[in-house]
Amino acid sequence: MKHPHATPATPAPRSDDAPTPTEADDNTTVTNAATDSNATTPITPSEPPNPAHTPPESLHAHLNTHLPGAARAWLDQALAEAAAHPGTHGPISVWELRIAEAGRRCGDEYVDAARVLILRAAGADPAALSRVYRQGTSAERRAVLCVLPHLVPGPDALPLIEDALRTNDTRLLAAAVGPYAARHLDPHNWRHAVLKCLFTGVPVDNVADLRRRARADAELARMLGDYAAERTAAGRPVPEDLHRVLALTDSAPAPHGADGSDTPHGKES
Repeated sequence: MKHPHATPATPAPRSDDAPTPTEADDNTTVTNAATDSNATTPITPSEPPNPAHTPPESLHAHLNTHLPGAARAWLDQALAEAAAHPGTHGPISVWELRIAEAGRRCGDEYVDAARVLILRAAGADPAALSRVYRQGTSAERRAVLCVLPHLVPGPDALPLIEDALRTNDTRLLAAAVGPYAARHLDPHNWRHAVLKCLFTGVPVDNVADLRRRARADAELARMLGDYAAERTAAGRPVPEDLHRVLALTDSAPAPHGADGSDTPHGKES
């Protein structure tokens, strides 16, 4: 995200020999092995939970456990700033600057979770989320998609999901088919999202609520069959994930609410 110059949040003091994560480009952050300035043993990076599927409190607890001391201090200050100044002040809000800074501060392992926490602390509404998404890097857009189920109760942010589904950025696509899409995408667009995952090689494990939404979906089964036939006719392998989803479409419908969710979906036009 291209932002005007601003004074960054001041991290807690750290030893001179503690490396700092450095952002290599918009989408990739290279993190040096870091040592907590408050501990004597090295911090071993641990893959964080999926920020779209995990309660923010659990995300915060995970970062508190795994981030080096300076990064934890920076995140705590960024969250406090976002909560204290949730609106836009001047040309850009302070929390938007922290969103851009998070990759350098927290490193690639944890940046998605950190950005989700900042967006949630700011209580960003759909208009603010849309602004961050439109102006942001691919990595920042991914964080916006991941925070939607935690911030937006209704379908107001569906245009962002639909935009991401039009791209061929596999990391954006994986974020776009999360819980928010499962709740709010109408059947027609949801089916095409599943097909887009198969086209691009995004594992269908990323598709939230796949088992329930695919269950007994004859139209999805037809689309999958057509795609498999096209691949076979062209002498190309059929993705294993296609067979997995196709098997789900053969499942009998469950009683209303039997899967723990009674979220309605829009009618297909």
